Amino acid sequence: MQITCWGSRGSIPVSGKSYLKYGGDTTSLEIRTKSGDIIAVDAGTGIRRFGIKLIEEKALDINFLFTHAHWDHLMGFPFFKPLYAKDVHLLMHGCPYHSQFVETILSTVMAPPNFPVKYADVKAKMTYEKACPMEFSIGSVSVTPIPISHPNGGSGYKFIEDDQTFVFLTDNELGYRHAGGRPFKDYVEFAAGADLLIHDSEYTPEEYQTFIEWGHSEYTAVLSLAEQADVKKLGLFHINQERTDEQMDKMVSTCRRHFDDKGLQIECVGVATDMTFEL
Repeated sequence: MQITCWGSRGSIPVSGKSYLKYGGDTTSLEIRTKSGDIIAVDAGTGIRRFGIKLIEEKALDINFLFTHAHWDHLMGFPFFKPLYAKDVHLLMHGCPYHSQFVETILSTVMAPPNFPVKYADVKAKMTYEKACPMEFSIGSVSVTPIPISHPNGGSGYKFIEDDQTFVFLTDNELGYRHAGGRPFKDYVEFAAGADLLIHDSEYTPEEYQTFIEWGHSEYTAVLSLAEQADVKKLGLFHINQERTDEQMDKMVSTCRRHFDDKGLQIECVGVATDMTFEL
């Protein structure tokens, strides 16, 4: 399983010399399976470049998963070039909400006056899975959803292939339980033993005091989650829109010192645009 990040920024895309290392695009992940399947997770602005790559590869079959419906995770969708290719088939999985969630929310994103091209005019074939089962498979990868603690709800995911486990929990507030969210111990159990955990780490502890209930975690809570779940690698994600490269480097250094001081063999990285993980 290969995981590539096309965007890890939170809330809104950013640009400028202070954001070059970690990038400015919002959430978009690419997962490639051993069976050759392609999985796109979320459609933030990072999906634009991902789509260009898929067109160059002449990729025709793409699976879509969404974590939730907030705009920073959807705003890149109209700029996803495979949408406008008639030979492309997009399989839109039904998580995380009701059976019409994906079709309804994506058509809304492209509805006038939001976007000049009508949703009905896209050329790709789009198939909608109406249900979000407790567990399902995409080729050689098994996928397990879990509700996230976030305003308006959503899903995190566990991907398993050949005993290698990737857990993706963005927009998940560990310090406050939103409606539908799970207690901290459930996320520990969900991530237990993961080879890679990528988790929302938007705030410092000081910042979090101002933003409690906004749906994002302060990174020291994420360190505790990684420690209790005994994961092998932790990726700090959903980078605050004002977090500079230098500030993010300091956060990662603090994370590494924390694990080193405790004698833990947990690798910590800030998830940057174009970063790839091989499991």
